[in-house]
Amino acid sequence: MNDDAVIRLDGVWKVFGERAEEAMEAIQQRNLSKAEVLGEFGCVIGIADCSFEVQKGEIFCVMGLSGSGKSTMVRHINRLIEPTAGDIQVLGRDVLALNAEELREMRAVNLGMVFQHMALLPHRTVRDNVAFPLQIRGESKSRRWEVSQRCLERVDLQGYEDRFPRELSGGMQQRVGLARALASDPDVLLMDEPFSALDPLIRRQLQDQFMALSAELGKTTVFITHDLDEAIRIGTRIAIMKDGRIVQIGTPEEIVTEPADDYVRDFVEGISKLKLVFAHSIMVPLAEYQAKDWEDLAVSPRAAHSTDLDTLIDISTATEQPIVITSDDGMDVGVIDKPTLLKGIQGGKA
Repeated sequence: MNDDAVIRLDGVWKVFGERAEEAMEAIQQRNLSKAEVLGEFGCVIGIADCSFEVQKGEIFCVMGLSGSGKSTMVRHINRLIEPTAGDIQVLGRDVLALNAEELREMRAVNLGMVFQHMALLPHRTVRDNVAFPLQIRGESKSRRWEVSQRCLERVDLQGYEDRFPRELSGGMQQRVGLARALASDPDVLLMDEPFSALDPLIRRQLQDQFMALSAELGKTTVFITHDLDEAIRIGTRIAIMKDGRIVQIGTPEEIVTEPADDYVRDFVEGISKLKLVFAHSIMVPLAEYQAKDWEDLAVSPRAAHSTDLDTLIDISTATEQPIVITSDDGMDVGVIDKPTLLKGIQGGKA
């Protein structure tokens, strides 16, 4: 376990039903399946033995099909749902040990949440919707409007301050929701499929805007999505869920190139690897490279170890020489020749 983790879930279970505690005991003692729990106790397993950590500034994407448990899980982080078993820590605090007042304070100060359906207050202007979290905290009107204006500018909604939600498009309403979440300057953003109801073009624009804001502000984010393309595009790491369980956690590159099982393999089958696989994953270490001697490599083009396949292909087409891969400090650490590059494109390791 990493002591610097902003969010930590350890062995978290949620069983829905009147006999949840009894079912949980039976699960632990007899290792019952989801179907067995439903048949014997009439209870439904929402999430099962989920454990993960999220580091500061990370965008941690949780991906799965409908009913996989991803939305249930994210609502445990701010305790909108109480777990049946397990431990949850946020910013070093035991969330399950907080009393009602402490929990309200954490939600108001440390945690911001953005939903698919923003539930903007229809009788309030855009400015007042964004400022609402600060009003709850008792901030002065001048302070609320100052922060609201700054947040609206961050999401490119300046000029719409006095409009009402009904006067905005769906994409603009989502940006109001994001601005509202940012207004309280939370340490953590919890985003539950915030862009899934939008048209593809608007969705991509909001993804770009969110990634830019995340990089600028350094917010730690748990981002729920059912779209693997979206998860790969914005995620630092991805957790894939099935039937309430996390089946794999990894970087986009790891998920695509090293699927944990057939379920994940089916998900990533149609994903292009050209922007997701990098030189360090397919290169032959310099000491092992036998095809050329050092004198030949001296005239070879160089590329950083973080160069993606797409760029490596461009470099390779312009030369007959192998590509020498360099580390962050400029040292030669590996070699990629054309056969190695082709194996990388096919998805295999060198």
